Amino acid sequence: MRFGLFGKPDARKGGDAKAEAKATAERLKAQVRELLDLPETAAIAVNEIICADPACPGNETVILVMKPGEKTRAYKLQMAMAEVTAEALAEALRP
Repeated sequence: MRFGLFGKPDARKGGDAKAEAKATAERLKAQVRELLDLPETAAIAVNEIICADPACPGNETVILVMKPGEKTRAYKLQMAMAEVTAEALAEALRP
């Protein structure tokens, strides 16, 4: 497993790609908080990884929701972070 952000040459150099990835992650965090009606005490992590397993589709977006006193919940979307739509996110978060 590799983190997608670090595998892209533009991201390693910083600049626009890194800022864009950060903005996308923040947008997804806000959407997750709203869709799951999470309190401010809940922490959300959004990362894009590149799966090295040939069975994987390539890039995956992994969302971790950490609420105090509860087990961490993980949600995976089989697409790059920039490709995640509101509909795909809602589907992934559905219980």
